[in-house]
Amino acid sequence: MAPPSPAAPPEVASRIKELREQLHYHNYRYYVLDDPVVSDAEYDRLLKELEKLEEQYPELVTPDSPTQRVGAAPLEKFESVRHRQPMLSLENAFSETEAREFDDRLKRFLRTTEEFHYVVEPKMDGLAVELVYEQGHFTVGSTRGDGIRGENVTQNLKTIHTIPLQMLGKEAPVPELLEIRGEVYMDLGEFDKLNKERLDRGEPAFANPRNAAAGSLRQLDPAVTASRPLKIYCYGVGEIKGATFQTHWDMLESLRKWGFRVNPLIETCAGIDAAIAYHHRIEKDRHNHNKINYEIDGVVIKVNSLELQERLGSKTRSPRWALAYKFAATQATTKIIRFEFNVGRTGAVTPTAVMDPVEVGGVTVSRATLHNEDEAKKKGVYKGATVLVQRAGDVIPEVVKVIEEEERLPKDAEPFKMPEKCEICDTPLVRESEKITRCPNPDCFGAQTRGIMHFASKTAMDIDGLGEKMVLKLVNSGLVKDISDLYNLTAGDIIPITEKPGKKKISGKLANNITTAIEKSKKRPLWRIINAIGIRLVGEAQAQILAQNFKSLKDLMEASEEKLKDIEGIGDKRAISIKEYCNNPKNKKIIEKLRGLLEVLPPEKQAAGPLSGKTFVFTGSLTSLSREEAKNMVTSRGGKVSSSVSAKTDYVVAGAKTGSKEARAEELKIPVLTEAEFEDLVR
Repeated sequence: MAPPSPAAPPEVASRIKELREQLHYHNYRYYVLDDPVVSDAEYDRLLKELEKLEEQYPELVTPDSPTQRVGAAPLEKFESVRHRQPMLSLENAFSETEAREFDDRLKRFLRTTEEFHYVVEPKMDGLAVELVYEQGHFTVGSTRGDGIRGENVTQNLKTIHTIPLQMLGKEAPVPELLEIRGEVYMDLGEFDKLNKERLDRGEPAFANPRNAAAGSLRQLDPAVTASRPLKIYCYGVGEIKGATFQTHWDMLESLRKWGFRVNPLIETCAGIDAAIAYHHRIEKDRHNHNKINYEIDGVVIKVNSLELQERLGSKTRSPRWALAYKFAATQATTKIIRFEFNVGRTGAVTPTAVMDPVEVGGVTVSRATLHNEDEAKKKGVYKGATVLVQRAGDVIPEVVKVIEEEERLPKDAEPFKMPEKCEICDTPLVRESEKITRCPNPDCFGAQTRGIMHFASKTAMDIDGLGEKMVLKLVNSGLVKDISDLYNLTAGDIIPITEKPGKKKISGKLANNITTAIEKSKKRPLWRIINAIGIRLVGEAQAQILAQNFKSLKDLMEASEEKLKDIEGIGDKRAISIKEYCNNPKNKKIIEKLRGLLEVLPPEKQAAGPLSGKTFVFTGSLTSLSREEAKNMVTSRGGKVSSSVSAKTDYVVAGAKTGSKEARAEELKIPVLTEAEFEDLVR
């Protein structure tokens, strides 16, 4: 047992404090301003002195000391962190017309003709994170995750030198609490160097800088993250206590004063014309690495006034006051080798073009969607065709058009034709509509595997490790025939189908990780379970609506078609689809198994607000708001939205072409509001 360290004399404690402040300042000058005021040797001397004093007096070591950037032990797994305020995604625009429509919507919403002042910035293609500072000290860092919860990557973020461990407080007082949102990224030159080093070591190269940044930040060992050249730009805040701002620009200026790195290309613009001109200028410089040495895929346009941001509020998934104006998708030409026809989880058959590999936007693409039969025929695709392919929104590869380079068709040309039978189970396909061809076989291997993949996906049961390759192995081995079989798996079942020669230890760890994730998924909110079971026409949004109207899977399975049709946001087609699913004997059997395996978590308590305890019903067509936006205005202020009028209803909001709900409200003497009266009430 080591002897206790001697008590630190006051002058030593004072010197340690002084050294930390000097090193924090020099880190800021070097990593944030790129303008050091001391030599590397002098910095190293100060750091060495601090390390020596902290080693002698370990009780004086603090988590935000410059010596603590690396040194934490590797984690077994990442813990979950709940964001105090959701990290919402952004609405996308892909054209100048859509950008102007965004500006027009804001003016209609606020009933103004005045031009907005915007803040515009490059849209970084990295990994969004949140940094929490308490009393100026970095305490918690997390990934965006699903926007509500992210992964705790504090130790890894501490290794990034452009993230201050302690805020500067000389130019502006440090707030009591500050949540900062930023984008972790990797310079293109550093990315190329990292990939070369990986290839030299016989390791696979990263596909792009974003993947490299995400993979580096999600390492369980902080030392690995520390070895990667990660940086950050900060662009916004979540919750803040102890500081107020009038504009988004003022907030960014304060971040700079507190020692955070803010993109120097961010500007203010008077009106949408100036914002669009900024977009065109940044797009032109996108591939000029002397000006922009990192990946971007568009620009972000934000209303500058924070008071207007508050009035505009948010939609379900995105703030109304911001827009991601994407660049035109990167395109390339290649040749179609053959067609494949993939069966989705609902049996829908999607044609895919398999092509000669080609690089599109920094990613090698060899497959592109044709969407459906009509789309493929409209574009005139054929085997052997030279086509223009793009990644729409820089994400999903698709065939844009056929490029006729010769007067005649090539010798290997074959016209596109949808198969008459499912290529997987040989069942005759059914053409249901102009866009959908479906395999009606509920036991089709293709639909089965896609259904299991959907069940395990992030927005469903969130079972990490069950991607396409693993699901195919589980189904091919006979271990999993339906989604309920996942909960019977053991690590011993998985090891044989994943084991490779000399990799037994890795296979065992993978199997344990998967079974742990499956076990964790046994406790989920009802909406996730409803979304996961794969009812046709029911996605994440409809699952949340159903979870608000039913207490359990049993209640949903027993609900009448009429009751389902009466639920706002479900409608006739979805109600019929839900009942078809619930009446299917095979589905009944699976649901019965799941009910015995899963624990439905209670819904999270609704936040209090000015509309707490008030219930609203919407009827008719709204003009200035979508129905979803109107509902969000109620729920975000603590109120509830119902699909039917009863004595418990407080207000009915009537748009155009109302039905029986307005008459029922008048009968019960419930206030009926116009759309304008509703907007005045909730603001």
